[in-house]
Amino acid sequence: MKIAKFAYKGVPAWGLVDGPELVLFKGHPLFNNYETTGDRLALKDVQLMPPVLPTTKILCIGKNYEDHAIEMGLGIPTEPLIFFKPTSALIGPEESIVIPSKISTDIDPEGELVIVIGQLAKDVSEADAMSYVWGFTIGNDVSARDIQTRDGQWARAKGFDTFCPLGPWIETEFEPEGQLIETRVNGEIRQSSSTNKMMFDVPRIIAHVTAAMTLLPGDVIFTGTPAGIQNIVPGDVVEVEVEGIGVLRNAVA
Repeated sequence: MKIAKFAYKGVPAWGLVDGPELVLFKGHPLFNNYETTGDRLALKDVQLMPPVLPTTKILCIGKNYEDHAIEMGLGIPTEPLIFFKPTSALIGPEESIVIPSKISTDIDPEGELVIVIGQLAKDVSEADAMSYVWGFTIGNDVSARDIQTRDGQWARAKGFDTFCPLGPWIETEFEPEGQLIETRVNGEIRQSSSTNKMMFDVPRIIAHVTAAMTLLPGDVIFTGTPAGIQNIVPGDVVEVEVEGIGVLRNAVA
C-alpha cells in the first residue's frame, strides 16, 4: 500500500493513496493498525509532505553504485559507507531545492531508493533485516560538490536546508530487487540504473548500520546513487523515479 503524509488546510495527517484520492488514517498508521476514518480527499487538494517527518535520523550510504564511485574518483568501498544528513534539510514533493548561491553553485542531484524503518532495530541480522522495514520511498541526496571536495567530509556539502527531498509516499509492498531508478532534469535523463547494481543490498545495509547504532521507527536510510551526476541551476525541475513507487518532483530555486 502507498501511505502518504500531507497537509490539508494547514493540518498534517496521514492517508492511504487510492488512485487520485487519499483515504484518511486515524492518527499515525504505523502505530494505529492502519485504521481509517473512511473520509477521502483528492490528492490534488493536499500538499504532500516528507512521509516520515519527524524522524530522528537520516542516514545515507555513500558510493554504493560502482559506476558512481568511479565517476567521483573516490575509490570503491569494501563495506557500506555511512554518513548523515540533518533533519532540517528535509523537504517534500513539489517544494523547491534552494541553491545556496553565496556559498556554492556546484550543486548536483542524486536520485536514490530510501529505506523506511518500521520498528526499533539493533544488531539486526541480514536474514531478519526486511522484517524491520516499514516500506520504501524516494530521496534526492542533493550535494554541493565543491564544498564536498574542499571540506574532505560530507556533512556541510549535503546538509544545506532543502538538500533532502523525500517522497512522494511510502510503498509498503515494494520489492527492492531489480527496480529501475532514474533521475531526470527538465525531462532529460541524467541517471538511469537498476537497484540490482547496488554493491550492498538492503539487508546488508541494515545489518551494517544496526551493528553501530539503534534505529527507531521512522528513521530512513538512503541507499546510494548511480552514475550520471551533473549540476542543476535555478529554474530546473528535478524528477527522481523509482519503478514500483512513483516520482519525486522538485523545482530548483
